Amino acid sequence: MNKIVTGIDVGTNQVRVVIAEHMSDPRQLPRVLGTGYAESRGVKNGYVVSVEEASRSIAVAVAQASKAANVKVKKAYLGVGGIGVDEAFARGETVVERGDSVVSDRDIPRAIAASEKALPPAATQNRKIIHTVPLRYTVDGVRVMGKNPVGMKGARVAVETFFITCLERHITDLASAVEEAGIEVEDVVAAPVAASFVALSKMQKRVGCVLADIGAESLSIILFEDTLPISIKTFPLGAADIAHDIALNLRIPPEDAEQLMRGAVLGTTYPKKKIDDSITRRLTEFFKLIDQHLKKIGKNDLLPSGIILSGGGAAIGAAADIAKTVLRLPSRVATIGDGTTKSHITDNAWAVAYGLTVWGATAGGDIEHHDSDQLHDVAAQVWRWFKKFLP
Repeated sequence: MNKIVTGIDVGTNQVRVVIAEHMSDPRQLPRVLGTGYAESRGVKNGYVVSVEEASRSIAVAVAQASKAANVKVKKAYLGVGGIGVDEAFARGETVVERGDSVVSDRDIPRAIAASEKALPPAATQNRKIIHTVPLRYTVDGVRVMGKNPVGMKGARVAVETFFITCLERHITDLASAVEEAGIEVEDVVAAPVAASFVALSKMQKRVGCVLADIGAESLSIILFEDTLPISIKTFPLGAADIAHDIALNLRIPPEDAEQLMRGAVLGTTYPKKKIDDSITRRLTEFFKLIDQHLKKIGKNDLLPSGIILSGGGAAIGAAADIAKTVLRLPSRVATIGDGTTKSHITDNAWAVAYGLTVWGATAGGDIEHHDSDQLHDVAAQVWRWFKKFLP
């Protein structure tokens, strides 16, 4: 029996829900059974400012998707985004446990746990680790080539770990809003990670790329290299800022500015050059912020697959062309699915909600209940994480 999974993406403008059926062929994306959306109330910059209002919006979107799919939703996977998402890195080391100095699968989670303990207090204060990604291993100071050093000989094994964190209050409030709508949260996933499952190809992740999601009030990026995420960042800017600029420059209501930004033709003629200038100026600012981050981590000009744009703001103006000019990288708007609208979603504004169903279909239950003391659980979590990115 195929597994049915629900993904909930609570954005600043809209709540999007996707119900999908996981196909028996792992190479296929889940088949979409139903979608639902609602105006997002009680949310600002990705933060829940009113649990009650957010819950009502979620309930409306879920009901719509449930009716379309003819499926009653009891559990769902929840995407968390907004400026509360951040990154942290740490190195952990442990002594090889076996007497014959052979690294075993028991040593790996102990090294990962040591890296978490090495995190500075500022990286974890009021924050929750939602994803733990081992990036590089060393045995007695020598870099390990491959996914892990199990089977090698040495006295000490060390790991450099990438942590994706989020404000704990943000996760708690989002989960509460979903649960008040009568739905159990099966797992929490960083929104950029979820989107990457349907917006990026294995090849792009392997050679190196950055996925940029232009939301209403936030701009999030996630970098991939050797199939693994290596950096994540969110900026407090979004498509709403572009509409705001147009409204100020043309002295028109925000509602009209929003439509002009999307390319709508209104009854009154407005100067196209002013509209284009407002869009170009703000998008250039967006991509300069991304360029600064890439330079900071030493990845500017080093991403062969370039930048892939997703989110509701990805198609605004000449976003892909501007990104190419500013970043000096290949640039394009993300495409999702194979174009068969009966079974897949093609609008990349749905990338997070759809990606959550991919995550859920391959998760095998809750996979990231983070507890460093339960070493065998950590080992299982890490392996399930890796399997999601393997070809």
